[in-house]
Amino acid sequence: MSIEFLLVGGVIFAVYVWFTLWIILSQNKKQREENYPSIDNSKNKSKTD
Repeated sequence: MSIEFLLVGGVIFAVYVWFTLWIILSQNKKQREENYPSIDNSKNKSKTD
């Protein structure tokens, strides 16, 4: 019975870590876009020229 508890706990922990990292990375990307919009605009302008 303890093996089942270990497996269920491991799956729950893995899902928790996955979603935590996903939220951190997506918020980091969103914050970068909001704080540095001119960097993306300068890249886009150079590509169209």
